[in-house]
Amino acid sequence: MTTEMQEIAITEEKPLLTGQAESKDVELAARILLDQGQEHSIETPHGVLHVTLHGTRTTRRPAILTFHDAGLDSKSCFSPLFKFEEMQEIVKNFTVIHVDAPGQEEGAAAYPSGYQYPTMDIIADMLPSVLQFFNFRTVIGVGVGVGAYILSKFALANPDSVEGLVLVNIDTNARGWIDWAAQKLVSVTSSLTEQIMSHLFSQEELSATTELVKFHRERISKASNLLNIELFWKTYNSRRDLNIDRNSTFKCPVMLVVGDQAPYEEAAVECNSKMDPTTTSFLKMADAGGLPQLTQPAKLTEAFKYFIQGMGYMASSCMTRLSRSRTTSLSSSYSMDGSRSRSRTLSQGSQGGQMPPSSSQTMEVSC
Repeated sequence: MTTEMQEIAITEEKPLLTGQAESKDVELAARILLDQGQEHSIETPHGVLHVTLHGTRTTRRPAILTFHDAGLDSKSCFSPLFKFEEMQEIVKNFTVIHVDAPGQEEGAAAYPSGYQYPTMDIIADMLPSVLQFFNFRTVIGVGVGVGAYILSKFALANPDSVEGLVLVNIDTNARGWIDWAAQKLVSVTSSLTEQIMSHLFSQEELSATTELVKFHRERISKASNLLNIELFWKTYNSRRDLNIDRNSTFKCPVMLVVGDQAPYEEAAVECNSKMDPTTTSFLKMADAGGLPQLTQPAKLTEAFKYFIQGMGYMASSCMTRLSRSRTTSLSSSYSMDGSRSRSRTLSQGSQGGQMPPSSSQTMEVSC
């Protein structure tokens, strides 16, 4: 009897097949590649762009194309948001393309003294080459600060290539003479690092010296490509007015995002007043500071899901947090002129976490 049992035990012990082991190795390698992304150096008519692609290269849907702010690169600007747990539902449905401005990627070699850095217009003109390289016809743009300005230029020049825009901390105006003089004074009295920190963070955050502020101050000050960062910053400060108004604006849905008391709060509000109210949503986020994608990834992810649903994608997506709390997570707020005529919550009229079929008015919300 004992011998029989031993024989049964031996026959049940099956070695792992070679094919199974290889399959597990391939799956692990694919997961690592998906997390780290595929890096590419893309030749354009105006120079090389460093680009990181996440996800499968399916062209059935538009890609999500991101562009970072000054003093940041694609990793430091967007990794916390796109690695956020609830964002994975979006990431697994779309290809994500993170674009670094020339010389801004982590570890980039410093440009030589006297290097002529490309203008905002030229950088925007480099983006069609990225779409052609990956064979994407359209994108949904997500830009922060300088990146928001560049994606706006791209969308205005290539309306058929952009299905939607998420613009964080957008300033569509050129610097006036007073701004120019103030910037000249600041450049004399403040270091480059402090200038950029004042661009990225609210005065409350800088005064409180939060961990996020400490981290980015040290990262920028010790960056090996600090000269490149300065060139990018100076180019942005020489930007031209986008000349947006109700009759000359974006041809796609737009979501404007800004943190309460952020450096560009007034600029974002002014931009919203110039936009087409039938295709624009305005999200002002409380306790978000200057970089809401880093400080409030949960709220921004939920709003982004609604925005994508409004474009007709991810109709069955589950809006977990917003669906549970329709009035506290995203509540309607008064517009700057004290009127509620164009205000409503992002969750009004939705059932089961889905967006209403169409957007007929500007959505001004606060989180």
